[in-house]
Amino acid sequence: MAIKPIDLEFFNQQGKNIHECIVAASKRARQINEDLKIEFNQRVEMFAIKTESETEENDINPDQLKVSLEFEKRPKPTDIALDELMHNQLQWKYKEPEEVAPPKEEDSEPAD
Repeated sequence: MAIKPIDLEFFNQQGKNIHECIVAASKRARQINEDLKIEFNQRVEMFAIKTESETEENDINPDQLKVSLEFEKRPKPTDIALDELMHNQLQWKYKEPEEVAPPKEEDSEPAD
């Protein structure tokens, strides 16, 4: 895997600070990773159902191996997220702070 340098000044231009951009990209990378994991498990499950009827479990299923190699060749979720950020495809917003209601004062009489 080759090292891919990234211009940090670009991140300063995208958001308020570098850390904000890195956090947004990392959260997006986690989302992409979850999507890829779900897709991979669904595709491997199809082959697992077929192989359950077979008696030998130690044999490598060539279809599963093909799917596994296909997923290994795909770009990493971090690379995808950083590319989205650099091409202005990644948007984020801040949560609006919820207004906290003041605590209710109970009418309680002091105990004698």
